[in-house]
Amino acid sequence: MTQATRPPATGSSQPVHGKALLFDYRLAANPVRRGLTEPIPEGRWGPDLHAAGPTAIIPLDLSAGLGCQGPATSPALSANFVRILPGEGLPVGVNATSSLFFVLRGEGCCHRPSAGQSGAFEQAWATGDLFVLPAGVAPRLEATAESVLYWVHDEPLLSFLGVRAESPRFVPTHYPAAWLRQELEALAADPTSARSNRLSLLLANTDLPLSRTVTHTLWAMYGLLPAGAVQPPHRHQSVALDLVIDCQPGCTTLSGPDLNPDGTIRNPLRMEWEAGAAFVTPPGHWHSHVNESGHPALLLPIQDAGLHTYLRSLDIRFSSGLEGD
Repeated sequence: MTQATRPPATGSSQPVHGKALLFDYRLAANPVRRGLTEPIPEGRWGPDLHAAGPTAIIPLDLSAGLGCQGPATSPALSANFVRILPGEGLPVGVNATSSLFFVLRGEGCCHRPSAGQSGAFEQAWATGDLFVLPAGVAPRLEATAESVLYWVHDEPLLSFLGVRAESPRFVPTHYPAAWLRQELEALAADPTSARSNRLSLLLANTDLPLSRTVTHTLWAMYGLLPAGAVQPPHRHQSVALDLVIDCQPGCTTLSGPDLNPDGTIRNPLRMEWEAGAAFVTPPGHWHSHVNESGHPALLLPIQDAGLHTYLRSLDIRFSSGLEGD
């Protein structure tokens, strides 16, 4: 009788050809595990983080736990709060192909001079507005009232790849708050939306007709969670960096890697909502939003789903179908 031998604890203990190594397949086929390539954690940041203080960029940084260069909120994306006092401003330049800004409160203007392949851009912004900027010269945000913006960009991805963003892939684009609210209200009033899995608008750009995403790497959803809603779970391989725009106590996101036989999430983590809070939904986790507050709520998830769509790796799945059956 032949006894099975235990796999070696490592690969080649000593490289014999420069830095070349060999690993037993069983030890390296899935390196995403604790102690090696760390899974993406469920981070959360409350609104107190940006409620007071000087003009500053406040990174939502998980890079130490992820083992990547920071600041980074996921391996490919960095989420930040930008707090600006009245009459002040600051540059928001990073090595990124895409920057998304949502105005949580306040008003001001974004200035970007022309340089290289990028034309000049100047856009006034106010509470509820969203705008995206491609690669180019660093823009400057200036506030006329105390302001807080949620800023997500893809610099961590470029840092990992060791590349510079030089060619803009879309033009700067502005999504006014009034337009977003009007279209979301119209969607909610549509009788065919009653059984929809999500009551949400996906922001898109005419420069990106195939992915139907807000930029070629980023995905953004302006979503309504009605009072009493219990959304059927769904999952995808993109990470979600969620911003709670508005809610009353009683709104929660449930998430976890597995489903029960009845389609509910097994042993879910509960992420309690607060207006102005941000949290991470890890890739591959089933998640469901629940509103027991008695009031409608608004959520803005930002994902790296533009990139996943291009790679054909999004793998979005619904526990009960798109119509929530």
